[in-house]
Amino acid sequence: MPKNAIIMGAAGRDFHDFLVYFKNDPDYRVVAFTATQIPYIADRTFPASLAGPSYPDGIPIYPEEKLESLIESFQVTDVYFAYSDVSGSYVMGLAARAQSKGASFHLLGPRDTMLGSSKPVVAVVADRTGAGKSTISRMVVDILLKMGLKPVVVRHPMPYGDLSVAVQRFQTHEDLDRYHATIEEREEYEGHIDKGIVVYAGVDYGAILAKAEKEGDVIIWDGGNNDFSFYRPDLTITVVDPMRPGDESRYYPGETNVRLADVLVINKVNVAPKKAVDALARACRGLNPKAALVQTNSVATLDRPELVRKKRVLVVEDGPSVTHGGLSEGAGAVAARGLKATLVDPRPKAVGSIRKAYQRFPKLGRVIPALGYSAAQLSELERSINAVACDAVVLGTPSDLTRVISIRRPVARVRFEASEAGGKKLEALVRASEALQP
Repeated sequence: MPKNAIIMGAAGRDFHDFLVYFKNDPDYRVVAFTATQIPYIADRTFPASLAGPSYPDGIPIYPEEKLESLIESFQVTDVYFAYSDVSGSYVMGLAARAQSKGASFHLLGPRDTMLGSSKPVVAVVADRTGAGKSTISRMVVDILLKMGLKPVVVRHPMPYGDLSVAVQRFQTHEDLDRYHATIEEREEYEGHIDKGIVVYAGVDYGAILAKAEKEGDVIIWDGGNNDFSFYRPDLTITVVDPMRPGDESRYYPGETNVRLADVLVINKVNVAPKKAVDALARACRGLNPKAALVQTNSVATLDRPELVRKKRVLVVEDGPSVTHGGLSEGAGAVAARGLKATLVDPRPKAVGSIRKAYQRFPKLGRVIPALGYSAAQLSELERSINAVACDAVVLGTPSDLTRVISIRRPVARVRFEASEAGGKKLEALVRASEALQP
């Protein structure tokens, strides 16, 4: 008799782990997924078209809060944890919940879940959400283009829409509309699309890889949260955040990425305290003394500074960074304060799920998170923004929200890119990678 298993996830690694490890294993029967972190991903069904003939009805997805009752009702023997950017104590708390009901608790590792590629793979991952992976990914893309190589980006999954769409290919802004991309997806894809780079995402990362290999010379794994790569990298670049020193060893699986890294990038050195940068460098050397250590700047610019300077502004920040990423504010607030603007507190005017976000993430400051995982939530975001009396709205999110909602006040966008700082250079290390040689 097969063992009954539950996979705990957040609509990403959980599906990948099922497809590469459990789908064709007769020793296991996955009876349910649980979901958390992101709204609107529970109470769905992983489709039978992807689950395979052993699962003719698909696999139900339940809220994580039901873990104990699911273990009992399905007679679950094994619980597999499969999501990211959570503290070590949080993971062990889930282990205790599973074990208290008699189930074993597991973490699948790289050997069991990474797929091999016929093309070189450069993985850009991080110790925490909001460390700056996106800017480093774009920097790596630029380096590869200068080397005469054609990169194709494969982004960590964010399948918040139709789960039966196994492969999504993004080349234009119209593709974002066609797939009903959420704000979080747009935040990650738009920067690459604007550079003319093809981005793949979806649910089935084996099928995605087969298509990406036909289009590019190099696969860029653009990681999500602080998860490790789904593909076996030839070069692993781990971005670490000096604004949250100590988190490189406190959060799962960020520490895994630090220890796996060929190159450790301390980002944001132009805005972080030097003591924090130095402490992070020492910690990284302790965790992974073999990795090359480089430093980069994260440079933010406002496209319309005259709208912000000494004005009363509402700042909209990158959603994941200021929710489960744990930041109280982000690049938008930094840029606004740099121009001596006053941040207007949006919390009293927030409605619906936006108001609930402040309750769930009390560390959130005088900014509004760019949450838009459904049409209803987009409407609530729009209403929350437009209810705030201010001179202008500063978009710290990488996504151009004016494409998806109507903002009544003048808008200034923050754009940020990474640049080399002192010491060893990231470009030299990428160019020297043996896998990228002609």
